[in-house]
Amino acid sequence: MTARILIIDDEPGLQNSLIELLQQEGYQADSAGSGEAALVALESEGYDLALLDLRMPGLDGVGVMHEIRKLHPEIRIIILTGYGSLESAIEALRSGAQDYILKPFSAEDILTSISRALTNSKTRARKEILIEQLTASLDQLKDVEGIRGPVLPARRIVSLPREIMVDLERREIWRDSQLVHLTPTESSLMGSFLENKGRVMSHQELVFLVQGITVTEEEAPEILRPMVSRLRKKMAVFSGLDEWISNVRGTGYLFDPS
Repeated sequence: MTARILIIDDEPGLQNSLIELLQQEGYQADSAGSGEAALVALESEGYDLALLDLRMPGLDGVGVMHEIRKLHPEIRIIILTGYGSLESAIEALRSGAQDYILKPFSAEDILTSISRALTNSKTRARKEILIEQLTASLDQLKDVEGIRGPVLPARRIVSLPREIMVDLERREIWRDSQLVHLTPTESSLMGSFLENKGRVMSHQELVFLVQGITVTEEEAPEILRPMVSRLRKKMAVFSGLDEWISNVRGTGYLFDPS
């Protein structure tokens, strides 16, 4: 049976984009522009999953989540959050949300999160990892804003053969005037490759390093394949760089820029 998803967000543009994306992937998708409208929709239709924005006028995402947990505990919840609501996102995870997506997010990020939530692959260990990630992001934000101190994270710029430069903080790869931008997931994957140059990394290891989750040997290649494919396409802008990432059949990937 096709999963039915409710998008709860007060931004019409985001609603429309997500509906189009989810329908292309074969899901049934509806939207609600407020917390109050979401509760009405949830009463009249049966949903498997809710994509829930935390910051909305009126009844906010945390309030909606508490109502869902009371009235529809079978519905899985993925939180959509920005840096300004990280504390609320941590509370939501502790209260039963399956996952969180940090805005702005990519299509790959949202689809991977939905797939995980619908297949019930979450574990207590994964929930603890997510909370640690959010807590670290919140601490970093406080440092940047001067709430706790003036220390800023060091930029991670790496020089590679063929005059290639990689800036993991700005999520950029460039050579001379050529420049490509990476998504957060692509940058995390690139960072994992850079820290393990010349070593074969298993699918499971890479998924854990990039997504912070532990998955089975069967799940890992399916999650990882689209990530690697997108990174390779961006590296191919620089002739031959996509060949730096090699697929080791049945095992994982090797990153060798030499």
